[in-house]
Amino acid sequence: MKKDYKNPIINADYSDPDVIHVGDTYYMTASSFNYTPGLPILISKDLVNWELKNYAIKNIDYPMYTKPAHAKGVWAPAIRYYNDYFWIFYGMPDEGIFMIKTKNPLGEWSQPYLLLEGKGYIDPCPFWDGDRAYLIHGYAKSRIGFKSYLGIFEMSLDATRVLSDDVFLYDGTKTQETIEGPKVYKRGEYYYIFAPAGGVTYGWQTVLRSKEIMGPYEEKIVLQQGSTPVNGPHQGGWVEAEEGSHWFVHFQDRGIYGRVVHLQPMQWEDDWPIIGNAGQPVLSYQIPVEKTDGINDLATSDDFSKEELGLQWQWFGNHTSEFFQLEASRKTLRLNCLNGPNLWETPNILTQKFMYDRFDVEIEMDYNRLEIGSQAGCVVLGGQYTYLAIKKEESGFKLLHGISTGTGASREEHIVESIEIHQTSEKIHLYLSLDQEEGINQIKMAYAYQGIQKTACKTLFTPSDDTWVGSKIGLYAIGNAGSADFNYIKVVSKDHD
Repeated sequence: MKKDYKNPIINADYSDPDVIHVGDTYYMTASSFNYTPGLPILISKDLVNWELKNYAIKNIDYPMYTKPAHAKGVWAPAIRYYNDYFWIFYGMPDEGIFMIKTKNPLGEWSQPYLLLEGKGYIDPCPFWDGDRAYLIHGYAKSRIGFKSYLGIFEMSLDATRVLSDDVFLYDGTKTQETIEGPKVYKRGEYYYIFAPAGGVTYGWQTVLRSKEIMGPYEEKIVLQQGSTPVNGPHQGGWVEAEEGSHWFVHFQDRGIYGRVVHLQPMQWEDDWPIIGNAGQPVLSYQIPVEKTDGINDLATSDDFSKEELGLQWQWFGNHTSEFFQLEASRKTLRLNCLNGPNLWETPNILTQKFMYDRFDVEIEMDYNRLEIGSQAGCVVLGGQYTYLAIKKEESGFKLLHGISTGTGASREEHIVESIEIHQTSEKIHLYLSLDQEEGINQIKMAYAYQGIQKTACKTLFTPSDDTWVGSKIGLYAIGNAGSADFNYIKVVSKDHD
């Protein structure tokens, strides 16, 4: 008998997931916003255990992204397989709708192609229908002034030309407010559009169907929270398993943890999909296909012993080769001091997602190459951030514990603890942990020099999510000169099944 899996299948921030099945492998991609490299490519053999294998884009080819362009960048992709190519379509709400393709999803992808230029076009999904092709999408009110509609236009089969005007396909303003994220399929005589509505936090999944792609469409709510703890089961995609069963992959917004990924069983009744347990999310279910090569965790810890950065790492904005060097023989990551002083505007922060509900992190850093005015350390980034760093001043080294307050242009950094360093060691261990104190998430930070007992920082920090993304762990070095060497990072879960 097959074993059961538990939701979420990926307890990490893979927002707006979309999945396809090609051969014996499932492929997933997700939003990456301002983080680079972008458009992660994950693979699985059983829809439950996933491995991060690649990114489809290296940087975002617009000057705006040389600094972190928060809440902008790569939104809500759709991945498809057509005419021997893997395709990804994605929206950038300030630039337009883009397409990339490849014959090897684990290798190089094509350069992004701007299919439709303009503000407010988001959540694109292609559909090839015989000798015609279409693109269905949503609209971002923050850029175009309205929402709750789905649009459609015809495109060439190679997705390089728009062949018709963009027109409204569906009006959700009365019954499906904030409908977005459409994914388009055909089964039997019906065209289906799977689309979330009602908002990220407390919304639901709607399915539209019609015998003509241009409509009119019937509508039905097929998945909602109900009596479960899975709030707002949101955007995702339908995929058929190799033995013919049907499944729906979607996200749940979990605040600081980001948008985590769930897997729901799906059946058909009267040509409508029934998702989960009679329309409510399941917390556990029988695994679709049992494989012995499943990978239960995505990478977190790193000893920097490889020739390239681990795939768990993404930069806070567009990156260049000047940001770092890897010295695999010494098992060292060298971060060069660039940019600053405000971390919120610093692209050369190396980040990774929260992977566990509660965790401990230990980092070893050598700071002897810092120059006067530069600093390096670790940070937890979200709507606000906190950092623990070594700064070199004319009088010597200082350990700084800082936090940010305010938002937007009024965001400020505050030093809550400043400690003169008198030890001769040039290595320091930095610690951070996430735990719950009386139901409130708290980040605790601490430090230790070689041979010196670990000392806790005095100020706790309550992490928060940023716009559209969860909190991140980061390593950084900023300033006009110098560098810092990171010898390892260890991330350990405090939760055990």
